[in-house]
Amino acid sequence: MFLSSLWTPESTSLLMKTWDKMTDLSSSSFFSDFGLLLYLEELNKEELKKFKLLLKNEAMEAGGCPIPWAEVKKAKREDLANLMKKHYSGEQAWDVALKLFGKMNVKDLYERAKAEINWAAQAMGPDNTRAGEAQGDQETVLGDGTEYRIQIQEKFCIMRNRKCLLGEPKDFRHEIAEEGGKVLEQLFDVDVKTGEQPQIVVLQGAAGVGKTTLVRKALLDWAQGNLYHQKFTYIFYLNAREINQLRERSFVQMISKDWPSTEGPIERIMSQPNSLLFIIDSFDELTFAFEEPEFALCEDWTQVHPVSFLMSSLLRKVMLPESSLLVTTRLTACKKLKPLLKSQHSVELLGMSEDAREEYIYQFFEDEKLALQVLDLLRNNEMLFSMCKVPLVCWVICTCLEQQIKKGGDIRLTCKTTTALFTCYISSLFTQVDGSCPNLPNQTQLKRLCHLATKGVWTMTHVFYRENLRKHGLTKSDVSVFLDMNILQKDIEYENCYEFTHLHIQEFFAAMFYMLKDSWGITDCSSQSFEDLKLLLESNSHRDPHLMQMKCFLFGLLNEDRVKQLEETFNCKMSLEIKWKILQWMKILGKSEHFSSQLECLELFHCLYETQDEAFISQAMRYLQKVVINIYGKIHLLVSSFCLKHCQGLQTIKLSVVFEKMLNLSPPAETWALTRKPRRAEGKRQRDVGCITHCWQDLCSVLHTNEHLRELDLCHSNLDELAMKTFYQELRHPNCKLQKLLLRFLSFPDGCQNISSSLTHNQNLMHLDLKGSDVGDSGVKSLCEALKHPDCKLQNLSLESCDLTTLCCLNISEALVRSQSLVFLNLSTNNLLDDGVKLLCEALRHPECHLERLSLESCGLTVAGCQDLSLALTSNKRLTHLCLADNNLGDDGLKLVSDALKHPQCILQSLVLRRCHFTSLSGEHLSSSLLHNKSLTHLDLGSNWLQDDGVKLLCDVFLHPSCNLQDLELMGCVLTSACCQDLASAILNNPNLWSLDLGNNDLQDDGVKILFEALRHPNCNIQKLGLAYCGLTSFCCQDLSSTLSSNQRLMKINLTQNTVGCEGIMKLCEGLMSPECKLQVLGLCKEAFDAEAQKLLEAVRVSNPHLVIKQDCNDHNEEDGSWWQCF
Repeated sequence: MFLSSLWTPESTSLLMKTWDKMTDLSSSSFFSDFGLLLYLEELNKEELKKFKLLLKNEAMEAGGCPIPWAEVKKAKREDLANLMKKHYSGEQAWDVALKLFGKMNVKDLYERAKAEINWAAQAMGPDNTRAGEAQGDQETVLGDGTEYRIQIQEKFCIMRNRKCLLGEPKDFRHEIAEEGGKVLEQLFDVDVKTGEQPQIVVLQGAAGVGKTTLVRKALLDWAQGNLYHQKFTYIFYLNAREINQLRERSFVQMISKDWPSTEGPIERIMSQPNSLLFIIDSFDELTFAFEEPEFALCEDWTQVHPVSFLMSSLLRKVMLPESSLLVTTRLTACKKLKPLLKSQHSVELLGMSEDAREEYIYQFFEDEKLALQVLDLLRNNEMLFSMCKVPLVCWVICTCLEQQIKKGGDIRLTCKTTTALFTCYISSLFTQVDGSCPNLPNQTQLKRLCHLATKGVWTMTHVFYRENLRKHGLTKSDVSVFLDMNILQKDIEYENCYEFTHLHIQEFFAAMFYMLKDSWGITDCSSQSFEDLKLLLESNSHRDPHLMQMKCFLFGLLNEDRVKQLEETFNCKMSLEIKWKILQWMKILGKSEHFSSQLECLELFHCLYETQDEAFISQAMRYLQKVVINIYGKIHLLVSSFCLKHCQGLQTIKLSVVFEKMLNLSPPAETWALTRKPRRAEGKRQRDVGCITHCWQDLCSVLHTNEHLRELDLCHSNLDELAMKTFYQELRHPNCKLQKLLLRFLSFPDGCQNISSSLTHNQNLMHLDLKGSDVGDSGVKSLCEALKHPDCKLQNLSLESCDLTTLCCLNISEALVRSQSLVFLNLSTNNLLDDGVKLLCEALRHPECHLERLSLESCGLTVAGCQDLSLALTSNKRLTHLCLADNNLGDDGLKLVSDALKHPQCILQSLVLRRCHFTSLSGEHLSSSLLHNKSLTHLDLGSNWLQDDGVKLLCDVFLHPSCNLQDLELMGCVLTSACCQDLASAILNNPNLWSLDLGNNDLQDDGVKILFEALRHPNCNIQKLGLAYCGLTSFCCQDLSSTLSSNQRLMKINLTQNTVGCEGIMKLCEGLMSPECKLQVLGLCKEAFDAEAQKLLEAVRVSNPHLVIKQDCNDHNEEDGSWWQCF
C-alpha cells in the first residue's frame, strides 16, 4: 500500500529506461551506475548547483573532503555520478543522494527515488533487500513516532560544515560535542535537594556560545534514540524566528509543521502532556511583550489565538501545565523571562573553556611559536580572551591576527583593545585578498546600517525582518552590499530573517553611529531615546548589560588612528566632536556624590583604556578626586594602572586587590589530556606573573607621580611578597605625599618590618590604619620601634582587632612616652586585659606622653583596671577622648571612673561607656561627677541598664548651671515614657545640651509628645534628636509636625524603625513643607512606605531642597561623639 501510493507514471518511465541494462547488476550497482545519473538529469541548473554545494558540505560533515571540490564544481551530471561512484560505495552513494534530495526539498524526486530502490531491491531477490527490510520495519511501527523521528533526523541533521569552513581543526568539534552531550544528559536529572525532576530548564548564555546547536543536538539525539527516551515520548522544537512571523493559529497547528501524516492525528499524543518536551529556542528573539494578564490566557491547545498568547500560555504553565520546557535565551533577556516562569532550573552555557580556547589557537596556528605569541597577547587582554569562548569570535580573532601577521603588522597593537581588533577585522572585510576593494557602501547606506545596529542594541533586537530594514531605509540592493561583505547574513532556514554575522559586529556598527550622526544628521526623530549619548554614558553593567560592549567600542573609536583607519576603509568622514561631550559628562560625573562605586569606576576605566589616548584620558580623569576599585582580574589591574597614571587630580584611592585570583590556574580539563599541557601551564604562570608585576608597578607609581594623592585604602587585599615590596618602595619614595594609609585585613609575613621602615622614611604619613591585619605582638614591636624614631611623624594609629595581647603593651607604653607626634591610638578588640591596660596607664601618667585620644573598646577590661585608669585620668594633661565601650566595668568600675571625672586635673572631653554593664545605681555617681567636671561635653551611656530612675538622677544635674554636657547618648537604656518629663525639663533648662539620642527605648507616642512640647519652647537649644525604634505611630506625628514648623534650631531628627504609616507621613509632611522648618536631615527609610507616602516625601524633597531624607543618619565624624567609630 505504501509503495503504490508513491508510484507515479514518471517513476515507471524512468525505471523502464534502464530495466534492460540492469538484469545482471545488483541494486547497489544499478543505482550507482545508472539510477543516480537519471535522477541528476532531472535537476535543473540551479538545483544541480545546490546539490554540488550540499555534497561538498556533506563530505566535510563526514570528517573529511573525499571528493575534490574543484572536480565537483566543474563536473557535468554524468561526471558527478561517476565521482560519487568512485568515492562512495554503491549503497553509500545512494544514501548520500537521498539525503541531499531531502535537504533540497525536492520532495517528488525524493519520494520516487525512495520507492524505486525498495521496489528494485524486492525484484532482485533476498540478497539485496536491505532497503526493503528497512521499509518493512517502518510499516510495522507506523504511527508509533518512527516517521516523526525520521523526519526530525532529516530536517535537523547538524551542519558541521560551517565550523570546518571557519578553520576549525579536524577533531575539535568532537570534543565540544562530547562536552555538550554531558550537559544535555544532566539537564532534566532529579534535583538532589527537592527530589524532583525539573519541569522547566533554561539554558542561558552569550550570543554564539552554542545554545541553539546544543538543543538541536538534543532533538537529534532523542530522534536517534540516544537521549531522553525514558523521559519524553515526543519532543517539539519551536524557534523564535519562525514564531515571530506567525499570526493567529492554534497551538496544535504550530507544532504540526514537522508531523508526518503517516503518524496519524497529532491530537492523540496531546492527551499525555507529561511525556512531552517543548524546546523554545532563542526566547530573546521573540518580539512579544508578554503583558497579557494570566486570566486572559488560553488552556485549550485546539483554539485559535494570536501566537503571542499561545507562547505566553505555554511559558506560564496555563496551557499543558504537565509538559516540560527547555528554553534557550541570551543572558540579557533573563530579566524578561524570569517573571513568566513559576519555577525553573537554570544552566549557563559558558562556551569554550580556557583549555579549549588554548587548544583551538594552537591548532589554528600550526606554528607553535606563533600560537604561543598570540596566546600570550590574548591572555594579557582578558576581554579579548573571554570573547574567545564563542567559537565564531575565536575564529574571527585568530583570522584577523593571521592577516595582520601576513601583512607584517604589529599584532601587539591589534590585541591592545577590542576596538583595535574589530576595526582591523571589519576593515579586512572591505578589502579583497588581492588587495582590491569591493563595492563600498555609500555614506547613506552606512549611516542606515549603523542606525539599524544602534536601535537593535538599545532594544535588544538582533534579528531583523524586511519591515525592520525598510523602516531604516535599507533596500534590497543595500542589504546585498552588506551580505556580500559578510557584515549581514541571511537566515537560510527562515525567510525574511537577517542578522549581523555576530553580535559584536552589530555593536561595533552601533558605536560607529555616534561618530557619524552629527556629520550626516538625523532623519528619524522617533529614535531619539536610544540615540541619547547621556543615557549611554550613564549605563552600567548591572542595569544595562546589553549596552556595555557598544559603549566600550564607542570609547575605542575616539582614538584618532582608529578613526583614520575607518575613514580610509569606508571612504567617509567621521566626527570626533563627541570627545568634548564626553569630557563635559566627566566633569559632571566628578562632582557627583554618587560616583565612587567600584562598578562605576572599573567600567569607566575599561572604557577609557579602549581609547588608548593618553591625552584624552588625562583630560577626562582630572575631574575625579576619589576612585573605588575592586581588582580581581588581570584586566582590572591593566585598565586601572593605565588610567590612574593619568589621573593627576586624584586625592583618594580605595583599592581591593586579590593577586591569588589573578594567578589562579584552572585545573586541566579531562578532555584535553595532552603531554605538553604542564609545560604550557607553567609558561602561562610565568608570563602572567610578569604581566601582573608590570601593571602593579605602574599602579604603585601613582604614589609618587600624583602630587595631590593624600589617601590610599588597600583594605581586604591579598598581596604577595613581591607586590608588597613594590608597594613599600613607592611608599618610601621622596616624592610620595601620602598622608593617610589604610591597610585593613592584610597579611604581614615580614612582621610589619617594611611598613615600620616606611614610617621613618615617609614624613608625610600621619595616619595608619591596620585594623584586622595579622600584626600580632611581634608586629607591634616593629611598629613601636618606628614610633620612637624622631623621623616618624605618625599622628593616628589604629591596631583594632590585630590579635594583640598583654605582652605588647610594654612596647606600646615605651613608644607613647618617646613619640612626639602620636595623638590618637585605637587598640579596640584586642585581648589586653587589666594587666596590659596597667602598662598603658603608666605611659599616660608620664609627662612626655602626647596622646589625646585612646580607644580601649572590648579589651577585656574589668573593675580591676579602672583604678589605674582613674589615676591616669587625674594626672594626664593631654588625654581628652577615651572610649571604654564593651568592657565589663559594672557599677563598681564606673564609680572609680566617676571619681576621676570629679578631679579638677581631669581634662576629659568625651567619654564612651557604651555596653559597660552598669545599672541605675551608677546614676548617682555619674550625676555627682557631671556637677564637678568642667571639661566633659560628650557622654555615651548607651546599652546599659540605666532605666528611668538612673536617667532622672542625670536630668537633675542638667538643671544645675555648672553642667557643661552638650551631647548625651542614651540609646537602649531601658527607658519608658515615665522619664520623658524629666528629659523635657533637662532640655528646657540647660542651654548647653544640643544633642540627645534616645533611640531604642520604649518611649511611645505619649512620651515623645512631652518632648515635642519642650522642643517648641524658645529656650530649647536641641539641634539633634534620636528617636529611632521608640515605638512611635502616626498619633505623635501631628505634634512633631507642629514642632518642625516652630523650632528654628532642630537640624536633625532620626525616626527610623517606627511605624508611623502613611497617615503619619501626611501629617509630618505638613511641617516639613513649612517655610519655617529648618530641618536638614530626616532619618526615614522611604522604601518602607507605600507609593502614596513615597510620593509625599518626594514632594517634600522638591519643595525643601536643603532637606536630606535617608535611612542611615549616623554620619560618623571625628569632631563629634562618634569619633571612636571613625578610625
